[in-house]
Amino acid sequence: MNPDQPKKKPPWLRKRLPSGPGYENVKRLLQKGCLHTVCEEAHCPNLWECFSHNTATFMILGDTCTRNCRFCAVTHGAPLPPDPEEPWRVAEAARELGLRHVVVTSVTRDDLPDGGAGHFARTVGALKERITGVTVEVLIPDFEGREVDLGTVLDAGPHVLNHNVETVERLYPRVRPEAGYARSLELLQRVGELSGGKIPAKSGIMLGLGETAPELRAALSDLRASGCTMLTLGQYLQPSRRHLPVERYIPPEEFDRWREEALEMGFERVASGPFVRSSYHAAELYNPNSLKEILPELEREPQIG
Repeated sequence: MNPDQPKKKPPWLRKRLPSGPGYENVKRLLQKGCLHTVCEEAHCPNLWECFSHNTATFMILGDTCTRNCRFCAVTHGAPLPPDPEEPWRVAEAARELGLRHVVVTSVTRDDLPDGGAGHFARTVGALKERITGVTVEVLIPDFEGREVDLGTVLDAGPHVLNHNVETVERLYPRVRPEAGYARSLELLQRVGELSGGKIPAKSGIMLGLGETAPELRAALSDLRASGCTMLTLGQYLQPSRRHLPVERYIPPEEFDRWREEALEMGFERVASGPFVRSSYHAAELYNPNSLKEILPELEREPQIG
């Protein structure tokens, strides 16, 4: 086989493509509000499903990232200045969609003095003001390790603080050359310290980039030691030929075993499966009582515990 040819996807990675009025409604609202989603920008395999079910993960601070991680499909380059009205447009779109749990992420903005932390805080505030009883989950960059910027986001009172380590320590120079494994773990540890344990820390890892079982086990142990209590494990999928190739497709039963092991290690809530992403069924992971709301037409429900 030509090494440049992408590996053929196994049967468990075939996915139906729901559509209909929900999908079109989400597209319309995003276009009306000039908003971005990580679903679209990162080529998420769950885009059709989530949009069809009237939900999306908002991506603030534009659609251009200042970093160039080798796994990520988001455009990199020189971004535009932040739009001061964006937080309110996000809140209005979330209200129109009827969202009760809103996930907000961003591109990395190393060009900004605060890395975009203030913009995150304003978005959290706008959501709380516009939607009574909303819960907000933020998926943030590392802010280059600045504690003050993490504090700015936490002071806004998100209900979950998510920051993905993405892969095991050995693979960082290859997968995330502009990030730091230790820096990400330190950020997660500070979440508990700065919030007095009131805001849970969440993180996620992609499988299939060449990690070994002992390395993954060590990463999970490091996350638990940092105070992380919520975890997502999903299959890495190559966005294009320019990105890192998939080294291995992980079968669903192996994801199930990792979920059980993570729970035994002390993680309180774990979503593990080939299609799991940081924000996939985030509401169900945050509130296990809503598990019954997972739609029955899913080909394979995420394993959550």
